[in-house]
Amino acid sequence: MAEVAPPQAADAVPAQIEQQDGGDIEMNGDGNGSGNGDEPIQADGQEGEQQQEELENENAKEEQEEEQGDKLPEDACETLYLQNLNEKVRIPVIKETLYSLFKPYRPLQPVIAHRNVRMRGQAFISFPDVQSANEAKKDVSEFPLYGKAIQISFARGRSDNVVKKLEGDDELEKHKVQRLEEKKRKRRNNPLRQKAQAKLKAEETGAAPLKKQRLQMPDEYLPPNSVLFIQNLPEGTTADDLREVFEVHAGLVEIRTIPAKKDIAFVEYADENAATVAKEALHNFKIDGETKMKVTYARK
Repeated sequence: MAEVAPPQAADAVPAQIEQQDGGDIEMNGDGNGSGNGDEPIQADGQEGEQQQEELENENAKEEQEEEQGDKLPEDACETLYLQNLNEKVRIPVIKETLYSLFKPYRPLQPVIAHRNVRMRGQAFISFPDVQSANEAKKDVSEFPLYGKAIQISFARGRSDNVVKKLEGDDELEKHKVQRLEEKKRKRRNNPLRQKAQAKLKAEETGAAPLKKQRLQMPDEYLPPNSVLFIQNLPEGTTADDLREVFEVHAGLVEIRTIPAKKDIAFVEYADENAATVAKEALHNFKIDGETKMKVTYARK
């Protein structure tokens, strides 16, 4: 009867599996060993650290955006200025609608809106504090009210309602006085008003009103003309001297000198084309060999 070989003892496991550099060896199911710091485990660790870093960066970015969103603008105040309101809606209706629209932000009564031409399509609404006004501005801006998107900005100053609520009746009176003084100052410094007053004063005194100075087009950009304007002529230049130069070009009609101003003259040709040919040829021509004369179209 054949003998069956006994199972191999544990001591017979290949001795090549040894501990290296003090590291622990773990046996896989297939008999292969792997250390604690082998490459797959390291890769997983690096990926986890990278994901953790990205998550922290995203959280920091969100916190920064929240802080910036909560920061109040430099021009913030308790009163909002509304524009682009539907002008066809009656004033009492628009006031009531605006108060209902801003009710979550605790608006103060009354809502200010007028039917005059200068204030048409505009309104003012105040709140008990700057934070509420800023929140209302961010949330309600561009809201489509009666078919038109509301445009909202902070008012230039505090309303009477805000001053009265926060500082009392005494400060309200001071605020009204300051507002009226500022209004008068702006009216006094209004350029249109100053111009009208100057005109009225000139009429009363009989003085001629100041005429607005007209800006003239430079000679080099004047439109074509059959008459040429000659400038910078040397002293002693005569009409015969000019004729000798300009008659070289066909179509010369007349040369006119100015006795009172001997450094200028006018040269006329039969048409604009002939004048243009002469102008292009003789501009900067040195009639005395030294001085360049300037040739342009005459003003019509």
